[in-house]
Amino acid sequence: MTEKKTLIRQLSDAVKLAVDATQGITDIVEAMHHRIGAGPSLLGKPLDGVVKAVTAPTYAAIRGITKLVGMSIETLLAQLEQLMPKSGLERGTMIAAINGVLGDYLAESKSSLAMEMRLCSNGLDLSINRDDLQQTFTTGNRLLILLHGSSLDERCWQRKGYNYGSTLAQACDLVPIYLRYNSGLHISENGQLFAVQLENLVSQWPRPIEEIILLGHSMGGLVARSACHYAEAMNTAWRSQLSKLITLGAPHHGAPLERGGNSLETILGLHAYSKPLEKLGRIRSAGVTDLRFGNVLDEHWQGRDRFARSHDPRTTLNLPANVECYAVAASIANKKTKGRQPGDGLVPIRSALGLHETSELSLDFPLDHQLVVYRTAHLDLLSNPQVYQHLVQWCGAGRQKN
Repeated sequence: MTEKKTLIRQLSDAVKLAVDATQGITDIVEAMHHRIGAGPSLLGKPLDGVVKAVTAPTYAAIRGITKLVGMSIETLLAQLEQLMPKSGLERGTMIAAINGVLGDYLAESKSSLAMEMRLCSNGLDLSINRDDLQQTFTTGNRLLILLHGSSLDERCWQRKGYNYGSTLAQACDLVPIYLRYNSGLHISENGQLFAVQLENLVSQWPRPIEEIILLGHSMGGLVARSACHYAEAMNTAWRSQLSKLITLGAPHHGAPLERGGNSLETILGLHAYSKPLEKLGRIRSAGVTDLRFGNVLDEHWQGRDRFARSHDPRTTLNLPANVECYAVAASIANKKTKGRQPGDGLVPIRSALGLHETSELSLDFPLDHQLVVYRTAHLDLLSNPQVYQHLVQWCGAGRQKN
């Protein structure tokens, strides 16, 4: 098992994040001050040099004080950490949310707040070792891997009395294993990491594996599709053992919320005085910006400014071959609502079902493998009785325990 991060260390990294954020806001305010005080552009900004010279000491002082405060708190926390036990309290929900928004920054800065990808069972990280796996899982050769969505962790599967993993295990003779990952990284990066993690698990599993089922909620469905692609490129053993892929509210073709963030950023950049605020729109992780169109491959984002307004850059990526693929979408409206049905509050129905106006991008989920549930929000897909009954049907294949 991996050693849990101490609360003091987490607070230390939270302070670092706050200091960096303060420095960033200072940059924005200073840029606006210079922009406004420099005078009209038509006259060549006659006061630009004067304003910068007069304000430079003030903003330098702000940055210096912020840095000193951060250093002082860091020193205090370092002293306190020596008095604290090695294993502290986890702040799982908060950390997962922070990683969803800033996870790429946390990983790049090697922050202890950055979530590392782990396969989990019963709330504990798995030791991917044959003997340890034999002790943890004494029986079972049909694996159900559950992938959470953005800004969440594996605990999201326990919702309103439901836990699809444990209940499907009982109903369908499955071994539930949960993936935890940093949802702020690019989806393709997580897909590649997951493909390797699953290959390690399969190679160390104490018995021959009969089949693997992937169940992904929201972004987790995109990570699963990405992993299938990279598993084929790596020629992994688990790819041939994959029998079913099930996605719940996955934004296969993007989510309007991220497009809205990109539009706001563009609007701010149109006016000279508001342009410095454009930086605020860039406080979004790589994982979040991937959700604009549903990027799942490296080539969907590499070599591009992920904040720039652009057309859909994706190329065709079909559903994995020789795998039964299922898609669940939700609508917050009643089924009898006239007109175009709204989505689940985050993901449109067509996106969740893989439908696209461009045939090359549309995903071919068979009609009898699609489900739309009504009066259900995005997170409620994790605790919906109709969804659960279909999951039993799709995962069971006559294998229910007596």
